[in-house]
Amino acid sequence: MKNKLILILFLIVSNLQAQEQKQSYSFSLQQAVEHALKNNYSAINANRDIDAAKQKKWETTAAGLPQINGSVTYLNNFDFTLQGISGNAFNPAADPNDISLVAFGTKQSMTSGLTLSQLIFDGSYIVALQASKTYLKYYENAKQKNNTEVREMVINAYGNVLLAQESITILEKNKSTLSKTLADTQETFKNGLIEEENVEQLQITLSSIESNLNNTKRLLDVAQKMLKFTLGMNIEDELILTDKLDSLSTSNLALAFSQDGFVVNNNINYQMASNFQEQRALELKLQRSKALPTLAAAVNFGYNSFANDFSFADGDQKWNKFSNLGVSLSVPIFSSFGRSAKTQQARIALDQAKTQLTQTEQQLKLEYEKAKSEYEFSIEEYATAKNNLNLAERIERKQQIKFTEGLSSSFDFSEAQRQLYTAQQNYLQSMVNIINKKATLEKIINKN
Repeated sequence: MKNKLILILFLIVSNLQAQEQKQSYSFSLQQAVEHALKNNYSAINANRDIDAAKQKKWETTAAGLPQINGSVTYLNNFDFTLQGISGNAFNPAADPNDISLVAFGTKQSMTSGLTLSQLIFDGSYIVALQASKTYLKYYENAKQKNNTEVREMVINAYGNVLLAQESITILEKNKSTLSKTLADTQETFKNGLIEEENVEQLQITLSSIESNLNNTKRLLDVAQKMLKFTLGMNIEDELILTDKLDSLSTSNLALAFSQDGFVVNNNINYQMASNFQEQRALELKLQRSKALPTLAAAVNFGYNSFANDFSFADGDQKWNKFSNLGVSLSVPIFSSFGRSAKTQQARIALDQAKTQLTQTEQQLKLEYEKAKSEYEFSIEEYATAKNNLNLAERIERKQQIKFTEGLSSSFDFSEAQRQLYTAQQNYLQSMVNIINKKATLEKIINKN
C-alpha cells in the first residue's frame, strides 16, 4: 500500500512538472511569421552559416597579414653522424689514401627563435579576398531564401490549422442540425407517416458527417503540431491562433497587387544564380593569377647553444644570437600547358554559369506568370464558392421544408445536404487558397 502511494505521488509530481515546462503562445499570422524567422530550426542554422562565412572571410584576409611563429628545438646526439675525410689531413705521416672518420657537433644542442613572415605579392591572394566577399554574400542570400521559404511554410501551416478549425465548427453544426432532423423523422416514422427508408437515408448521412468530424479533429491535431514545428516550438506547447480564416482571406483580396510589374533581379533565386556566376568569374581570374610571380619575405631571430651535458638552464650557459632576412620570388615559367588547361576549364564553367543565369531568369518569369494566374483564379474561385454556398444553403432549406411536409423524398433531401456540405468545404478551401496563392506570388517577387 505504501509503495502504491509513493508511485501515485511520483506520477502527480511528474505531471505537474510536465505542465510547468509547457509554454503557451498566442500568435496572429504576422506574429507567427516573425517568431519563425527567429526560432525556426533552419533559420537558426542559416544565421550560423553567415557567422561561419564571416570567420572564413577573416581567415582568408589573415593569410596575407604578418605571421609570427616561435620555435624551440632540442637535440640529443646519442650517436654522432660520422663524416669521412680522405688523406692525411690530421696525420701527415699517415697514408694519403686512408679515410679518416670525424664527428662534428656536440652531444646536446638547443635552438629557439622567432620568424616573422609577410606575403608581399600573390595574385591568388588578391582573388581569394574578392572570393571571400562573394562567399559571404552567398550565405546571406541563402539566409534570405530560407526566410522566404519559412514565411511561406508558416502561412500554409497557419491556414491549414484555421481550415481544420472552421471545418470542425461547420461539421458540428451540421451534425447538430441533422441529428434533430433525424429525431423528428424517427418520430414521424413511428407514427407511420413515412417510410423507413427516409430514416435510414438520414442515418447514412449522419454517420458520414460523424466520420468526417472525427477525421478532421485528428487532422487538426496534426496541423497544429506541424505549425508548431515550423515555428520552432515544442510540439507539446499550447498555441492559440488569433487570426480568423475569413478575415485573413479578405485582407488578401488585393487583385491590383498581382498587376505590379515583376522585377526579376529582386528574386532571391536570380540573385543566387548571379552570385554563382560571379564565383565562376573569380575562379577564372584565380587560374589566370597563377601565371603571376609570388613575392614573400621572412625575418628570423633567435639563439642557439651547444653542450655535452644538459646545462641549458644554467646562468652561465653561452647562447649564440642569430638573425637573418630572406626574400623569396617564385616565377612560374612553363607548366606543359597545365595552367592553360585549368584556365580553359574555368572559362567553360563561367559560360555555363551565364547560361544558367539566363535559364533562371526565363524560368522565374514563367513561374511569376503561373503564380499570378493561380492567385487571380483563387480570387475568382472564392467569389464562385461564396455564391454557390449561398445557393446550396437556400436549396437545402427548401428541400428540408419539403421533406418535413412530405413533399420531397429522402433521396432529394440527402442530395441537397451533400451539395451543401461540399459547398461549405469548397468555400473554406477557397479562402485558404487565396492566402496560399498570394504567399507564393509574394515569394516570387520577394515581397516581405
